[in-house]
This record gives sequence, C-alpha cells and structure tokens, in this order.
Amino acid sequence: MLRAWYMDQEPGEPRAPHRQRPDRPVSPERLRRLGVTHRRLDADNYETDPCLKEIRRAENYTWMDIVTIHKDKLPNYEEKIKAFYEEHLHLDDEIRYILEGSGYFDVRDQDDKWIRIFMEKGDMITLPAGIYHRFTPDENNYVKAMRLFVGEPVWTAYNRPADDFPARKQYLKFLAEGTKEQSA
Repeated sequence: MLRAWYMDQEPGEPRAPHRQRPDRPVSPERLRRLGVTHRRLDADNYETDPCLKEIRRAENYTWMDIVTIHKDKLPNYEEKIKAFYEEHLHLDDEIRYILEGSGYFDVRDQDDKWIRIFMEKGDMITLPAGIYHRFTPDENNYVKAMRLFVGEPVWTAYNRPADDFPARKQYLKFLAEGTKEQSA
C-alpha cells in the first residue's frame, strides 16, 4: 500500500521520515490530482512479469536500465545523494520501479508544500514532466531501481527555479485545470 504524507519543516537528515505531528497523510487520489501515478508490481519476477511487459508496451517505455544506490555500488555516493535531493524537474516523465530497498520521492503540491512518498520493493511511480521533486534513500541507504524512458534516456535535471520551461508551464496548466474541475 502506498504511503505518503506532508513533510515537517524540520532541518536534519534528509533520509529520516520527516512526518508532521500530528501526521498528515496524503491519499493516492490526492497524488493523482498532482499527476503522480503509482502501481504495485511483482519485483521478485520483474524479468518475466507480464504486467511490467504490458506497461512498457502500452506506455512505449522502450529504454530501461537498473541502478543500485548504495555506498558500495554507486561511485561518489554521498555527492550523488546530495544531487538527487536537490529540488528539480525534468522535461519528460520520470518513471522509477523499486526492485529492492526503499526510499522517498518528495513532490511539491499546488501550494508548494512538500509531500513525501515512501517507495519500497514492488512500487512503480511516474512523476509528470514539470513537477518539482527530489529523491533520497531512506535510513537503510539502499535502493535498486529500474529506470524507464520513452525513447532515448534524458538525464537532465533542471534545478529550481526552472519555471520558464514549457514542461513546467504545461504542468501548471494541468494543475489549474484540475482545480477548476474540483470547484465545479
């Protein structure tokens, strides 16, 4: 089951849960209104999983690789973790499928508040192009994840502020249209 919550504003270790007191959970429906989608898959059988195969076909995810985020597997681990945690956006959707371990994706809501999404083995998330976000492993410091792309991979992250990019403007338009539908 997907778990997400509004983050506290306390400084400190990014890999800690950072839950507010009292806790303010965020529903999967709330995340969908932000354009964030989530699926649960069989990570033990990802190489032969027909659900993953169908998702890749239907969404045209033609490129895939696997990255292991751990101090013994990722060169310059601490520097990379700091870079992943810088608030940024991409011009394309970001698709990640957790095969082992756990971590957090943080996304900004329409009021610019941080929502923390706990990701663990079997979770697949899609973050829409133009959404401000960041990533960190949790306190276990280990994540093995599949990265999926439509076409060739695009690794460029644009740190905030990046509001002039068409992808950001399109995302803000998506949020505004969703707000209109909710108030109608």
